[in-house]
Amino acid sequence: MDVIVIETPQLGDRSYLVHDGEVALVIDPQRDIDRVEAAARDAGVRITHVAETHLHNDYLTGGLALARAHGASYLVNVAEPVEFERQPIRGGQTVRVGSLTVKAVATPGHTHTHLSFIVDDGAKQAVFSGGSLLYGSVGRTDLVAAADTVGLTHDQYSSVRRLVEEAAVDAALFPTHGFGSFCSSGPASVAGSSTIAEQLTANHALTDPDEDHFVSELIANLTAYPSYYAHMAVANARGPGPAELAVPESVDRAELARRLTDGEWVVDLRHRVAYAKQHLHGSVSFEYGNSFSTYLGWLLPVQEPLTLVGSHEDVENAVRDLSRIGIDGPDAAVGTDQHALAPECVLDSYPRVGWEGVLAGRAPSDAVLDVRRADEYARSRVAGAVNIPLHDLLPRLGEVPAGKLWVHCASGYRAGIAASLLHRAGRDVVHVDARFREAAAAGIRLDPIRTAGG
Repeated sequence: MDVIVIETPQLGDRSYLVHDGEVALVIDPQRDIDRVEAAARDAGVRITHVAETHLHNDYLTGGLALARAHGASYLVNVAEPVEFERQPIRGGQTVRVGSLTVKAVATPGHTHTHLSFIVDDGAKQAVFSGGSLLYGSVGRTDLVAAADTVGLTHDQYSSVRRLVEEAAVDAALFPTHGFGSFCSSGPASVAGSSTIAEQLTANHALTDPDEDHFVSELIANLTAYPSYYAHMAVANARGPGPAELAVPESVDRAELARRLTDGEWVVDLRHRVAYAKQHLHGSVSFEYGNSFSTYLGWLLPVQEPLTLVGSHEDVENAVRDLSRIGIDGPDAAVGTDQHALAPECVLDSYPRVGWEGVLAGRAPSDAVLDVRRADEYARSRVAGAVNIPLHDLLPRLGEVPAGKLWVHCASGYRAGIAASLLHRAGRDVVHVDARFREAAAAGIRLDPIRTAGG
């Protein structure tokens, strides 16, 4: 048995191609299936089976399109309310994939109908746990419905224990989530690989003997997750079509100028440093990188027209990333010379500083805006800073303090997005492009953190 990992760091997930040298099973494929197909070609194997651990909340699956393209059996839980033909499977059932035996194990918790798969080649096992058992933790349990969270968390506790009982102790563990995905819950490990044996000693879901304590602790530490998650499981139940990955023909200068003038969403993909220095007035900054699609899908009303502005490579990558969360067919203006892209448009800029610049330039009447999540702000914060998390910024623009704004986050990335949104709204902003953990050492005063009862 050989396991090929297909990484999607942009969403913090992994898909897997499992084969015996001739035929292969694909588990939890992302929508851009060309990566899986390339891996199968390189390995010289045929894809005969595709399996889903659950209806995903953080991305659109490529499972249906992949199964149809290769005439493969599509293994989906019999209880999933899907609108397409699949090979129904339930916990306890086994399927043969060449010389491999694939056993489905019911592991509710991340969702009600979650399955894990134990693959056995007669000599060794591999466990594909989806959003159940992760490295150091488990998949979050609050994505189905608020009323179901407590029950699903109890289910998760029981499920992972049942899974490790059914698997060999030396089996390799291959989760789908837990590599930065908002589908994981803390304290997830940053390890790149693990085994069932390691998790038995390192995973709080397996080491905490008190189920009620585990449930209350996990729920207490759940944080905000992207708003587009609400649409993913519904779309996955319908069965997404293939991803649209072609780079669109570049819009002309006049059309780009019109879109900016009319207030449409024009997204600059360049690095936040370049954007702050010079950008098209009315555009917003979503620097292309691993967090790009998560925050764009979380913040912008994606039912409205969207134009990407950047290099051909960045636009191509952005189109691929957005397709994974159901944003198909954005327009583009390809190029990095802002004046050449729209000669009639005003070029804009705003200051970008580190913590030393805050100390040197901030007036007492200026506001510090912290756009980190509420849980981050609660742990430690700049003295007097106002917290409006980035994902809440657009609907809460009316709550942003008056006057000059010094905008920061944990690393500078989210602050760059926030500064651009505020600048587009006519606010006087300074982008604090610095790591929060370095603020105190730079001389920034932090508020004391009050503990319970203190």
